[in-house]
Amino acid sequence: MINRNHKVFAFIGMFGSGKTEIALNLAIDMKKIYEKVAIADIDVISPYFRTRDERENLKKLGIVPVLPPERFLNADLPIIPPNVGGYIENPEFKTILDVGGNDDGAVVLGSLNNFIKKVDTAVFFVINPYRPFTDSREKIIGHIRRLSDKARTEVSYLVVNPNIMDETTPENILKGEKLVKEVSEELGIPVAFTAVLEKFSDVDTIYEKFLIKRYMKVNF
Repeated sequence: MINRNHKVFAFIGMFGSGKTEIALNLAIDMKKIYEKVAIADIDVISPYFRTRDERENLKKLGIVPVLPPERFLNADLPIIPPNVGGYIENPEFKTILDVGGNDDGAVVLGSLNNFIKKVDTAVFFVINPYRPFTDSREKIIGHIRRLSDKARTEVSYLVVNPNIMDETTPENILKGEKLVKEVSEELGIPVAFTAVLEKFSDVDTIYEKFLIKRYMKVNF
């Protein structure tokens, strides 16, 4: 289940796994419970599907988007917002980290280790079992071990994000969960939740359902 008591929530995984979409949804969900919520865009890998694209909507909801300086928002440059560490350590804020994909994204998270190790941080590895790099138990386990090493931290939870964009069916969701369940049992890492679109609210999933909306411009 989703433990919302952690101080920091970091989302890592392979490119295209749906990390940003889930991070955005969790930030919005957390704002319903906590007064002060921040989401930091530390994705320096991809110029697409980044938290910064939703910055105005986040502000309207009272969520603090932690972003690079305005003049660098659309630049394809490896810039980490200088105040990320402050929000990680600030006890008044629940802080969500939207990390870039693959090894390079995990390295960025590792660069913040001096801040992260000081607070209660949960690292979520997001898995879409229908992406080419995470479509088997062996591949997923290999990526988890490698990215964990690059990030200099253990993975706290797995997140199942089983979708084939608009072609997703309830059967796809359940099949994807079963694959991640095998990974969870082999590695001893619990599954926090299964992320599904609101239209699948009636699907009887193995794990707790986290109903999400799409905020990115295209399907994830």
